[in-house]
Amino acid sequence: MRLGVIPTIAPFLLPRILPGLRSAYPKLKLYLREEQTAPLVAQLQGGQLDVLLIALPYNCGNVETAALFNDRFSLALPRDHALAKQKRIEASAARRETLLLLEDGHCLRDHALSACRIGTKPHAEAFEATSLATLVQMAANGLGVTLLPQLAIDGGILAGSNLVTRPLTVDEPWREIALVWRKGTGRREEFQLLAKEIRKLAKRG
Repeated sequence: MRLGVIPTIAPFLLPRILPGLRSAYPKLKLYLREEQTAPLVAQLQGGQLDVLLIALPYNCGNVETAALFNDRFSLALPRDHALAKQKRIEASAARRETLLLLEDGHCLRDHALSACRIGTKPHAEAFEATSLATLVQMAANGLGVTLLPQLAIDGGILAGSNLVTRPLTVDEPWREIALVWRKGTGRREEFQLLAKEIRKLAKRG
C-alpha cells in the first residue's frame, strides 16, 4: 500500500501507529511518501499513491474521507512571556503578537490561523519556517510565538526548549486528521479498516 503523509503529521503520528499496524497486520507493506498536501493529492489522483494521511479541510477533488481524530492547536511561547501567566489566551491577544508561521504550501499554516480565529498575519511574513522544529527554535530564541498541533506537542517537539503551551479561548481550535482515497476504488473496505486501526492506535498512543 502506497501511503502519502504530510510533514506535520508523519514524524509525530507514524511512530505511534506503525508498530501496532505491523503487529496486527504482519503482511501489510506500507510504502511511505512524505510531502506537502498539494503534491500528495496530485499523486493520489494520478494513481501514484493509494491513500493519504492528511489534515482537513482541503479540497482533494473526487475523493472519500475517513475522519480519524481532531488535532488541537495551542499557542507556544517562552516561559517568561507575559501571556504565559494566563491559563487560556484570547485570540485577540495572540493577534497582537508576532506570530511565527510555516511557509506557504503547508496547509497547517492556514488550518492554524483559521481554527484559532487569528486571520492573516502579513507583518509576520518575514518569520516563516519550513518545519515545526524550526518554528520551535525561532520561538525559543525570542522571535515571537507560534501555534502547534497537539500531535507535535505529544511527540516531544518542545523537549529541551524554554517554551510552554497555552490553549486559546475559541471553539473548535483544531484540524481534522483523516485518511483520503479516490472515490470508486475497489479497496474502499481495506482503507476503512486501516482508518479504524489508526483511530484505535492513535488513541492508545
